[in-house]
Amino acid sequence: MGVVLGTFSMHTKQVTFRADKIDDELEMTMVCHRPEGLEQLEAQTNFTKQELQVLYRGFKNECPSGVVNEETFKHIYAQFFPHGDASTYAHYLFNAFDTRNNGSIKFEDFVMGLSTLLRGTVRDKLEWTFHLYDINRDGLINKEEMTEIVRAIYDMMGKYTYPALKGDVPKQHVDAFFEKMDKNKDGVVTLEEFVLACQEDENMMRSMQLFENVM
Repeated sequence: MGVVLGTFSMHTKQVTFRADKIDDELEMTMVCHRPEGLEQLEAQTNFTKQELQVLYRGFKNECPSGVVNEETFKHIYAQFFPHGDASTYAHYLFNAFDTRNNGSIKFEDFVMGLSTLLRGTVRDKLEWTFHLYDINRDGLINKEEMTEIVRAIYDMMGKYTYPALKGDVPKQHVDAFFEKMDKNKDGVVTLEEFVLACQEDENMMRSMQLFENVM
């Protein structure tokens, strides 16, 4: 990550018994968040304790508060794709990492997702990808959801997208994916349909896991 989180208010330094003291303490809890023990994270991920220490130092250096909100995440992500608009894809990626659905990513959330993406089994990675595409979290992917993600990736890549894309290309790609994935032709793709189609088609597997190259 390439930018430090924005400055947080530190007015809780003055210990008072005002009515807003509870809110202040809650704010300090967010600012001073500490991750779970590295031993516990080592057991839950595919990283060694030494790797986790390195990851934590990097995360803490860029995110001193220990948490990242969506706007900061978008700002960080945009720096890696200066020739495109990464905001929409960053929004969906943030939601995939925000497994607690509380509008913030803690080190634990970040490292658990990263472990899946970098060290997980093929099945693990495909399940994570399915979760990314399942925008409304109903356990299914429809064409609108897949089109949203694919279009967001193209927008993010900007003028460096190869080959040069016309406006209807994302829809064409999604139509082709659905033709192969939607086995029972009911207009939606289940997790099992998604996994099976990707495992059967190497090109589709690479396309669906494009996010690994834009992390």
